[in-house]
Amino acid sequence: DFVYSWQRTVKPATGAEYSYLFDGIKNADAIVAGKKSASTLGIKAEGNYKLVVTLEKHVPYFKLLMGFPVFFPQNKATVEKYGSKYGTASKYSVYNGPYVMKGWTGSNLTWSLRKNKDYWDKKAVKLSQINFAVNKSTSTSYNLYQSGKLDETLLGAEQAKQLSNSKDFTPRKESRISYLEYNQTQKEFQNKKIREAISLAINRTQLVKKVLGDGSTTAPGIVSSGLASYQGKDFATAAKTSAGISYNKQKAQKLWQEGLKELGVKKFDFTLLADDTDSAKNVSEYIQSQLEENLPGINVSVENVPFKTRLTRAENGNFQVVLSGWGADFSDPITFLQLFTSGNSYNDGKWKNSQYDKLIDASGTTNATNGSKRWQNMIDAAKILMQDQGVAPLYQQTQATLVKPKVKGVIYNSAGVSYNFKDAYVTK
Repeated sequence: DFVYSWQRTVKPATGAEYSYLFDGIKNADAIVAGKKSASTLGIKAEGNYKLVVTLEKHVPYFKLLMGFPVFFPQNKATVEKYGSKYGTASKYSVYNGPYVMKGWTGSNLTWSLRKNKDYWDKKAVKLSQINFAVNKSTSTSYNLYQSGKLDETLLGAEQAKQLSNSKDFTPRKESRISYLEYNQTQKEFQNKKIREAISLAINRTQLVKKVLGDGSTTAPGIVSSGLASYQGKDFATAAKTSAGISYNKQKAQKLWQEGLKELGVKKFDFTLLADDTDSAKNVSEYIQSQLEENLPGINVSVENVPFKTRLTRAENGNFQVVLSGWGADFSDPITFLQLFTSGNSYNDGKWKNSQYDKLIDASGTTNATNGSKRWQNMIDAAKILMQDQGVAPLYQQTQATLVKPKVKGVIYNSAGVSYNFKDAYVTK
């Protein structure tokens, strides 16, 4: 099942956006590029319980990758049985973890996890069922929490401010950076001064304190703080630069006028694409007001759409500026940095910098076994991205939640798979 899963993921026909994570496994890149057969991938099963993986180069974060779902097994019979429906609803999936999913159709707002009677360690699983409900308004979910119908709820900004002293208040710090991504296939956003001006015109401190108010912090750069460190120093601290994350109204206005002059125009309109959640609406409206207040001759329209629509439009380049974000898949800076290499499938803005590409490549090849040089490669790359304003990091997210004190044993990870409910239980 592991061999089948990995081979299926790297096949070009599958179109897996995460296939780039297999880089370093023997023949993976060649298979993704359509130059070799998936059967040549460096993975084989020896007997029922031994999996042998062959690397073609050192992958410093290989063990961290193994905890990420794209490397999980897939059952060939199930995939072939359901075809294009595979994985699109709970009934078109198969499970080997502590729970199985029930009642998820792919778009409905309620479903459940139920104890997996076939799980190898089922004796350790205490809960028989976990129910999930999606509420687009945190006011609704908070009312349900108050009436005892929910054991955990997400909070909006105002709720977080009011409830921060509650014994139930549980801030979940995420290794997630929210940022503006510019469509750099468009002439206006190819102009560095325009990109810089937009970034400099946004007061991030006010954004996290007044608009979000949930414990989120200003972005230290493109890589989240607390994710990874080397010789005792956090990467975000080591790579920090004032470029790309500062607020300076006067400098913003100066660069804006220079950028407009270089483009040969006196004003500039664009649409900001964002999700339709309460939080994304508040953030996008704040950005709109900041830009229109601080940059003369700009007119910003906001378009809030469902998450899946925003992803599809960004992927297809159907946007001008998008409020995007990335959560770390594993605890290494490269999980953020590799996104902005010129060929990465998640580089929706199509920013390109040859020196950046060389540094990221060196960190995974020439210097992959040299911790110090690899670290420096990534620091230098992060600084290039900020100085060229490839994207504009805004804030590092903290998800404010309320959790009933009777809920115990939930493991929360800031990177990768957020929640592990295997050991969870509820006291009376």
